[in-house]
Amino acid sequence: MGGYTSSELMAIFAMQGFAGISLFSVLLLMALGLAIIFGQMGVINMAHGEFMAAGAYTTYLLSTVTETYFPGFMPYYFLVAIVAAFFVAAALGYLAEWALIRHLYKRPLDTLLATWGLSLIMQQAYRSIFGAREVSPALPDWLMGSYQPTDMIDIPLNGMFVLALTLLITGGVFYLMFKSSWGLKVRATTQNRVMSGAVGINTKKVDRLTFALGCGIAGVAGAAFTTIASTGPTTGTLYIVDTFMVVVFGGAASLLGTIASAFSIAQAQSILEFFISGSMAKVFTLLTLVVILMFKPEGLFASKVRR
Repeated sequence: MGGYTSSELMAIFAMQGFAGISLFSVLLLMALGLAIIFGQMGVINMAHGEFMAAGAYTTYLLSTVTETYFPGFMPYYFLVAIVAAFFVAAALGYLAEWALIRHLYKRPLDTLLATWGLSLIMQQAYRSIFGAREVSPALPDWLMGSYQPTDMIDIPLNGMFVLALTLLITGGVFYLMFKSSWGLKVRATTQNRVMSGAVGINTKKVDRLTFALGCGIAGVAGAAFTTIASTGPTTGTLYIVDTFMVVVFGGAASLLGTIASAFSIAQAQSILEFFISGSMAKVFTLLTLVVILMFKPEGLFASKVRR
């Protein structure tokens, strides 16, 4: 294939595959938050990418403050930044649900328009506060460099860390949704809101905390994103289409489908980008998804939910 030897092709597929793992990690973190909001609540959150950007900018701010005033803390600040990114994005999500989203439940098209407007407001706020230029935090030394299992394969350490973080967050979301009492309340509210309220579940509180959780996970995705790319006011919009694509293809209310979908899309795009242009790789991936969705319109893992 193109004059490559078999060993070279194996090395290419391995490195492109791991590049796909890095994209998979960010897409999955984004899609987990969106699957909770869109799949569990029926809210089309077009501002989801801006909550990711909030996490990325939080990481950048902590990096700048730490580098300026506490340089000795630089090896550790990134771990604190991940937690801070979650709480900042979750707080913004909580406020957005209280001020805007709660008035629009059962009106999904209205939530689309309202959150699109919210995304434009947040983009302008980022532009006013941080400027139009993209920024990048100073990463700690332990995130720099790469691991070389062979002479021909280079695996970035930051990609390995992001993958580990993604697996940890995914496990936490599964536990929260399927093993905790709060997750039981969320699933009960999803299946039958009226009956849930009748048995004493505070459905308004569940909605608000669920939306905040989804936004908080997007904030963690933003912190992870800073390890592989720079952040600008419109960074979130670059990922929102791919994120919706992941959620719809996997099944809107299926976390397992979200994982499978994110992995498939990320790997397909990453490997195809080596052999054809990035735009053509996206087109080919999208066309493949459209064909599959023609035969499985509810996604890979359809969820039977009563409304």
